[in-house]
Amino acid sequence: MVVVALVAAYLIGSLDFAVVVGRMHGVNIHEVGSGNPGTANVLRTLGKGPAAMVFIGDLMKGVIAAAIGMVVSNDPHSALTIASGLAAVIGHCFPVYHRFRGGKGVATAAGVVLLSMPIVGLVLAGVWIVMVLVTRISAVGSLTLAVLAVPAAALWGGLEGLALLLLGGMFLLVVLRHAENIRRLVRGEERSVARS
Repeated sequence: MVVVALVAAYLIGSLDFAVVVGRMHGVNIHEVGSGNPGTANVLRTLGKGPAAMVFIGDLMKGVIAAAIGMVVSNDPHSALTIASGLAAVIGHCFPVYHRFRGGKGVATAAGVVLLSMPIVGLVLAGVWIVMVLVTRISAVGSLTLAVLAVPAAALWGGLEGLALLLLGGMFLLVVLRHAENIRRLVRGEERSVARS
C-alpha cells in the first residue's frame, strides 16, 4: 500500500494545471513569459482568473496526495503523509506527462502543509501574502515560506523525526527550483507579479 500511495501521489502531482489552463486559452505556457508552468507566470501572461485556477489546482494536488498517505497511515503527521506530499511535489517539478518539465512546487507543497498542519499552513500562507504584497515579487514570498516551513512545523506543527526530514527535503527542492529566481534577485532583475 505504501508504494501504491507514493506512485499515486506522484502521478497526481504530475498533472500540470498551468499547461492545461494555458491550452484552454490557446497558449503554450512554456513559451510565454518566464516559461515556467506555475501560477506567477500564468498571472503575468493570462491574468487573475486563469492564475487562480492554476493555484487552486496545484494546491489541491498537495492536499489530495497528503490525504492518500494520511488515509493509509491514519496519521496526519506520519512520515507517509509527508512522503506522499513530497512525491506530489516531485511530480509537479518533474511531471511524467509533460516530459519532466514542471514548475517549482510552491503551491503543491503548501497544500501538503495545509492538510497535515492546518494552522501552520494558514500562518505560512499569510506570510507569503504579506511578502508578495510588500515586495511585489512572488519568488520572495515563496522562498520565505520555504525557509520558515520546517522550523514552524517543528515548533508548532507537531512534526518530528523522519516526517520532519521529509518536509525539509520537500522545501529544499522548492528552493533549488528557485535557483534562477535567486540569481535574478541578487542582480535586482527578478520579475514582479504584475501582468506583463
